[in-house]
Amino acid sequence: MDLHEYEQVKFELAALLRSAAACDRQDPQGRRAHDELVRDLFSRLAEDRFNLVVVGRFSRGKTSLMNAVLATDRLPTGIRPLTSVITTVTYGSREKAVIHYQHSRIPEEIPLTALPQYITEQGNSANRRRVRIAEVQLPTELLRRGFHFIDTPGLGSPIVENTRTTERFLPEADAFVLVTSYEGPLSAEELRFLEDTARSGRRVFVVVNKHDMVAAAERAEALHYLREQLSALAGLAQERIFSVSAREALAAKQAHDARRLADSGILAFEHALIRFLVHDKSREFLLHTCRRLSGFLAALPPAARDRFGAPLAALARRLDAARAGATPVLAAGAASPAPAAVAAQSGQIGPCKICAQVTQRSYDFLRVYQYDIIVDPQRQRELAERGGLCNFHIWSYETLASPHGICAGFAAVLERLAAQLLSTRRDDCLPEAECIACAERAAAEAAAVATIVAQLRQDPETALRALGDLCLPHFRLLAAAIADPDDAALLCAYEAALLRRVAEDMRRYALKHEGVRRYLASEEETKAAQRALLLLGGHRTLNTPPRQ
Repeated sequence: MDLHEYEQVKFELAALLRSAAACDRQDPQGRRAHDELVRDLFSRLAEDRFNLVVVGRFSRGKTSLMNAVLATDRLPTGIRPLTSVITTVTYGSREKAVIHYQHSRIPEEIPLTALPQYITEQGNSANRRRVRIAEVQLPTELLRRGFHFIDTPGLGSPIVENTRTTERFLPEADAFVLVTSYEGPLSAEELRFLEDTARSGRRVFVVVNKHDMVAAAERAEALHYLREQLSALAGLAQERIFSVSAREALAAKQAHDARRLADSGILAFEHALIRFLVHDKSREFLLHTCRRLSGFLAALPPAARDRFGAPLAALARRLDAARAGATPVLAAGAASPAPAAVAAQSGQIGPCKICAQVTQRSYDFLRVYQYDIIVDPQRQRELAERGGLCNFHIWSYETLASPHGICAGFAAVLERLAAQLLSTRRDDCLPEAECIACAERAAAEAAAVATIVAQLRQDPETALRALGDLCLPHFRLLAAAIADPDDAALLCAYEAALLRRVAEDMRRYALKHEGVRRYLASEEETKAAQRALLLLGGHRTLNTPPRQ
């Protein structure tokens, strides 16, 4: 089971709970207790997160490691967070920093570049700004899957409050990452931290950074020394020591270089993190949820128990059997040459490119045309001969035209239709209008499709990134125009990744809504309903039926 499969199981549990709760509403007995249990289960599913606390002395490369795992260079490196402020890195639809204060419920949004003014001793001496948590939001896929990276002050800091801040946060941690380096593998402060966390029973991953800066023999000697130091600490297994080069890992991911990525050592570390999340933590969380949901079902009428009990038991069996190794999400996609899934991620998404171009061209045409049919007799005659506009474009035209313009431009249309009615046989019907606006729209769509097909041949990744939320009507037009099977496959992969991503956001939003946790929803999740309808039907100015 990987992170995607784990999340799908969570959605399946939410769907079962939703249906079972609807059945329960028909039985008034014990409704209040059942409703409280339903809300609590939804809340726990909605709040599910993995707190990964990163610790280490200054210059060890903590931020570089976080950048490498997240495949981004947006976390500022080289700053020394000496104030007693917790810095969290979470998912956001756009890049920003949010400051949460100790004595205020109103957070402050700031540019990411301004973060040092709030978390460093130089910018916020003795935490005079009274910052409680500095939250960095990044549109990075691993964070979207539930990881929260937390950077705590303390190790090697001369400020006593920093250590206290770190200690207070210990209960919130699911695991720790201690980042050290080959420059000095284990300091006294780091050893004390390992002793404390080993006694607490928390999982600790030890990362030795900068292995690209030492020879293989020096690397082996340093790792041997580190293992000897850790061997006396109960609960710290040797397989949780990882030798990496965070700098090389980030460069390899950005260059899609699989060999360089493997040499960086980051893949083993990521694999261990995700395995711990899915198998040691999240799997138990889901099994516990299954048990609680089973208890809820036991109070339902027999028909409902039979209806929902079987799929719930099947889910529990799947979870109990899921003991194989997890697939690291970032490792699988970081060096892949296929751009479809990457292009479908949040940072590149905007309106459907074809919808946008056609909408603009249709608007420009009608804006000019509504004036032409007022002042140009030839245009008036052509409009009358065509039978006017189609039902849809009649009302698009109406939004731009004045009563005077409609009367001056369309009187000839009605007169010609009246003449046709008087001269035709009773069993004949008036023909549909040959809408000039429809012809203009078709020409605009054909031009946009041809441009994208040419771009796909020249630079597939750039072309896919520019497509935005490609709606299904225009996806069908584009797919039909592509002759190259490889380009067609790329387009299908892009659209599939986009549809699946929006579906996940919809399920997350529904879960947070039902768990009374809408404040946890990202911008993408909040907009998921509208995005889904636009994907299915295209932009309303192109596809809305005529008013009745």
